[in-house]
Amino acid sequence: MIDIQLLRENPELFQKKTNEKGIKLDVQSVLSLDRERLEILKQVEELRSKRNEIADRMKGGKPNESDINEGKQIKLELAKKEEILANLEVDWQTALRSIPNPAFDDVPLGGEEASQEIKVVGEKAGLSEDHLDYAVKRGWVDFERGTKVAGNKFYYLKGDLALLENAVVQFALDLVINKGFTYMTVPHMVNSRVATGTGFAPRSTEQSDEYFVENEDLSLIATAEIPLTGYHADEILEEKDLPLKYVGYSPCYRKEAGTYGKHTRGLFRVHQFNKLEMYAYTLPEDSMKFHEEILAVEEEIWQAIGIPYHIINIAAGDLGAPAAKKYDIEYWSRADQKYRELTSCSNCTDFQTRNLNIRVRKSDGTIVMAHSLNGTAVSMARTLVAIIEHFQLPDGKLAIPEVIQKYMGGRKSI
Repeated sequence: MIDIQLLRENPELFQKKTNEKGIKLDVQSVLSLDRERLEILKQVEELRSKRNEIADRMKGGKPNESDINEGKQIKLELAKKEEILANLEVDWQTALRSIPNPAFDDVPLGGEEASQEIKVVGEKAGLSEDHLDYAVKRGWVDFERGTKVAGNKFYYLKGDLALLENAVVQFALDLVINKGFTYMTVPHMVNSRVATGTGFAPRSTEQSDEYFVENEDLSLIATAEIPLTGYHADEILEEKDLPLKYVGYSPCYRKEAGTYGKHTRGLFRVHQFNKLEMYAYTLPEDSMKFHEEILAVEEEIWQAIGIPYHIINIAAGDLGAPAAKKYDIEYWSRADQKYRELTSCSNCTDFQTRNLNIRVRKSDGTIVMAHSLNGTAVSMARTLVAIIEHFQLPDGKLAIPEVIQKYMGGRKSI
């Protein structure tokens, strides 16, 4: 949620930034609702003040008829106004949440195609066998039985490939912990306040990517980012403790709604996968710098494994509501001869923390909204796709990246 005071002061800027994200919304309609809410709030406060004045006059003596009648009238009027205010509060909150976090000025304008490449690491050389064909031949993945048990795009990992996934996660976890992140396992379900507050689609949205629990105020998480955002809801953090750095491990559950036309081959886009997610809370003035630090950790992981990639600065129209800026790391796919998305990291500034009331008490005693950031360490199964494509050996085996070998009992290939 954006700062309403900033919206009141500069509606033109927010309209411009909303348009840049490709979201059709009339900011003035939100401000009109805001003015209506403030007027009703003023009337409610005035009626409450009159009610209290009458109550004070009636203390310690016999109330006169005029005060009794006026008190009754105020009570009835106040009840009506409070009901109107309660309904307006709901509409106002919903309208305010519909305004996206403005993108930073260095974010390119346009849709997905306008995203800018800012760095290239590694060579694009080589061809490889498709990861799914390669893995199925070796009995490492089973989509047929996954479909039988749970439906399309569910799968089993088996044997050495399942062990490799575990090894990659352990390697990345050790690296991230050495960067000062605290490891956490997280709830796999969250309530609607946390899901919506984080910026994920509410239950009523047709394009919602989340699986909801019927007759419960719960949804399965699409990423550990969601419960990690909710971890400090309604808390005041202390400046001396910042940045707070967490790394959460969890399965991720996604309907993949609205992915028509996107690459969906094999393990690349599935309904359930495991992910190690970095998350941080910072002071507002530190979030831009820390965004670059999270990106550097992601780069260190892929350089250590040995996967060629490039980094793109995601265009405003492809950012989504919560992020003010987002980097994607895309690996070079030897099978497809193009870059494919691998990880991302986002600076959400105070958009999520304002929704969930997460603040910071600074050393001078002032209280400000915290900033939140997230970044993927490793996302399985896309990481397995990249490794399978880049480490195929002439003898038909798959080489294990050197930094992963100790987590596979010293094995060099599978």
